[in-house]
Amino acid sequence: MSFLGLHAAIERNTGLLIFGILVVASIGGLVQVLPTIVDDSLAAPAENVVPYTALELAGRDLYMRESCGTCHSQQVRPLLAEVRRYGQYSRSGEFAYDRPFLWGSKRTGPDLHRLGGKYTDAWHRLHMTDPRSVVPGSIMPAYPWLAENAANASGDIVARMRALKILGTPYTDEEVAAAPAKLEGKTELDALIAYLQSLGRFASDDAPEEHAGH
Repeated sequence: MSFLGLHAAIERNTGLLIFGILVVASIGGLVQVLPTIVDDSLAAPAENVVPYTALELAGRDLYMRESCGTCHSQQVRPLLAEVRRYGQYSRSGEFAYDRPFLWGSKRTGPDLHRLGGKYTDAWHRLHMTDPRSVVPGSIMPAYPWLAENAANASGDIVARMRALKILGTPYTDEEVAAAPAKLEGKTELDALIAYLQSLGRFASDDAPEEHAGH
């Protein structure tokens, strides 16, 4: 049977077609998963990487709640144009404590993985409450309610940190117990800014721009 004949036979046989799809999808999945199983360094935290603080963790949850990942990615690819614009390309070890990953796949706005320290807290505060006051022409919506809501309004920061600890994040019992106090008097805007300022803080100096591909 020729290749075209085999192709036609598979298309006419629903069961065979489904089986073929599953085989191909399984191969693709193994190609992505096996390297992390064989090479432990791919899943190990990069040097100096530490878990998010209680305030940063609360801000990360707000980042997800407000769907910031819909317009912003958090992965700088090893391409010259991206490295020149955003900074050092992302390393797998920088995401060791990210659950879930927030890499994103769309950039209506800029990538944020190297945002930390680029602007002051005051700039972020203005940007979140009135984006066009600091970035004329911005299409980003304003988030004024973040400055009015308490950072731990749901009261579940301890439960969240305990869950992450079970998954392998090395929080101590003391850090978990002290979490509510760390959020006392803080707003959601404070938490989100703390998270944004933490992004990219673990970039090392061993991957200069000229090493990025084209």
